[in-house]
Amino acid sequence: MSEMVQEQIWMNKKNSDSVSADAGYAYGKAVPNLFALFTAVAAIGWAVSVFLTGIHFWVLPLPAGFDVTGTPWAVMTSEWAYVMGIPLAMLGAFYYLTVLLFAGLWYHTKHPLVLKVLTPITIAGVFSSAFFVYLQLFVIEAICPFCMVSAAATTILLGLELLMLKMSKLPSIGAMFKDVKLVFHRQTLTWMLIMFVSSSVVILSFWLATVVPAPGT
Repeated sequence: MSEMVQEQIWMNKKNSDSVSADAGYAYGKAVPNLFALFTAVAAIGWAVSVFLTGIHFWVLPLPAGFDVTGTPWAVMTSEWAYVMGIPLAMLGAFYYLTVLLFAGLWYHTKHPLVLKVLTPITIAGVFSSAFFVYLQLFVIEAICPFCMVSAAATTILLGLELLMLKMSKLPSIGAMFKDVKLVFHRQTLTWMLIMFVSSSVVILSFWLATVVPAPGT
């Protein structure tokens, strides 16, 4: 069976909630709505991270003598707010962008492999956010509201992910590796690349605006 024919079979099955011998999986009836909520939460996390990235490049550093003790600025100016000189907010923006790209891929293919791949991604997001919340509470001793919104978003994403998995009957990720080419084929990879590049321009423009010489300077 050709790859094109196999892909068409998956596309014909993607809206079905029943289990068949051929498909070997079924989504719970609430999964599409939950995935829509999942995508919206990821979009909120992305917007918050992009906003914080803009603050790092357009507002910081603060004027000399500005007392940041106990304020959100203490978090955003701490050594923990950067990884090898890169603002943590920018890394967060790329994290949420990755989640959104896989969400778009699921809408395109409805293949359970995408849902399975999203699980370790959302778990990594929760562990990273939990560590940074710990730093805010016990090391920096200050709270950044936007950072907490991002932490809440990652937690909700994982909760929704686990709920969708529990409500569905899906094969193991190992059993679905044979379908990798049905999910990551030329069309989907091209779409993901275009979306990644175009979205990255929004994030990187914050940095470029600070290094490109302004006219007359």
